[in-house]
Amino acid sequence: MDTFLTIKAPSQATFTEKRSKFLAFAFPVSTIDEIKGKVEEFQKKYYDARHVCYAYMIGPERTVFRANDNGEPSGTAGKPILGQINSNNLTDILIIVVRYFGGVKLGTGGLIVAYRAAAAEAIANAEIMEKKVELSISFNFEYPYMNDVMRIVKEENPDVISQMFDNDCAMTLRIRKDNMPKLKARLEKVTSLRFMQE
Repeated sequence: MDTFLTIKAPSQATFTEKRSKFLAFAFPVSTIDEIKGKVEEFQKKYYDARHVCYAYMIGPERTVFRANDNGEPSGTAGKPILGQINSNNLTDILIIVVRYFGGVKLGTGGLIVAYRAAAAEAIANAEIMEKKVELSISFNFEYPYMNDVMRIVKEENPDVISQMFDNDCAMTLRIRKDNMPKLKARLEKVTSLRFMQE
């Protein structure tokens, strides 16, 4: 698969259950640092809330994920949030659900339903988009072979991320995952061209 689903922009939703208020926020994210920053920001912003629970998934392979109950009974908050990310087949997403306790205990079943519903509403309010999985490649080559390289770039049409032309030239290109083998095979035939370690 060289495409994946994520959300286009942040979205939010509010869900109320037996006077407990659940504020759900969904964000498009791509790095763990970004996620940590958002979670810290929300823990500060909603310092008076009983719980700030979250789940995230990043990467097109959907193998990097985490669910956090933030003091709720184990498996009653983070897991149902993550379940909604999974059932919508999303990645590169962080969902934070802030809970204000309303004085009536919901029990574990009630919590699971409430966190799941809050996360589902935040996703329902978001615009889901398909993104291409892209890979980058960096390489050096000698100046006399510039025309050979530029012909390949023109025909294969990757995004040029960076380029430096001197006696020794360097380029970084980004292209759809499906098209990378062909691009790499063509570049390998250019005299003097050396790939840099990713």
